[in-house]
Amino acid sequence: MTPYQKIALVTGATRGIGLETSRQLAQAGVRVLLAGRNLASATQAAAALQADGLAVEPLALDVTDSAAIAAAAAQVKATYGRLDILVNNAGVLLDAMDRKPSEQTLQVWRDTFDTNVFAVVEVTQAFLPLLKAAQSGRIVNVSSQLGSFALHVDPASPIYGFKIPAYDASKSVVNAWTVHLAYELQGSSVKVNAIHPGYVMTDMNGGHGELDVPAGAKSSVQMALLDESGPSGTFTHMGKTLPW
Repeated sequence: MTPYQKIALVTGATRGIGLETSRQLAQAGVRVLLAGRNLASATQAAAALQADGLAVEPLALDVTDSAAIAAAAAQVKATYGRLDILVNNAGVLLDAMDRKPSEQTLQVWRDTFDTNVFAVVEVTQAFLPLLKAAQSGRIVNVSSQLGSFALHVDPASPIYGFKIPAYDASKSVVNAWTVHLAYELQGSSVKVNAIHPGYVMTDMNGGHGELDVPAGAKSSVQMALLDESGPSGTFTHMGKTLPW
């Protein structure tokens, strides 16, 4: 009998944390669908991992395009009939760093929520039937400690003086979505958790950060590979629980 191989889909996976998450999952024996905004970029990113002998396939998936989401879900269903792991990694940071919270434009708010919130919900809804069809579905929502209300109001916290409201609020909503979906799925074989990757040296951070990209992917991979005794409805970093 052929051993059961888990199938994972990672959004926003053509670079940075998403690409490294795809690498680490594939190194753990998972077949990874590396999703990018267009097939060309996904194919190029996947090729780099395939060159290392990893089971990675490109998938075109613009998370802000409803038709693209539906097409990707149909493709995965037709090919595999299930999805074991969904990593909602795609995200944007559009706040102007030189503007106060009240000065961020409404367009920044709308564009941020389109990718960081509405896309996460729509992608999850599209693939949830396939996750339920797997032996043990896992959903990982890549959030941020910047979405923590508790840390934002604590003068002693490391983020107290750092306020980028559209991004921060979008991640607070991702956390709330995680809690609500985990409640719905309790008692099922699907677990859903939010993670904070850390302050990672990526293009989004202008190359600044405290962790390298491989370390930044570890929290996503850890929650993606949870066994049956693992939690659901949590917000963690490297296995440590973070305050909502």
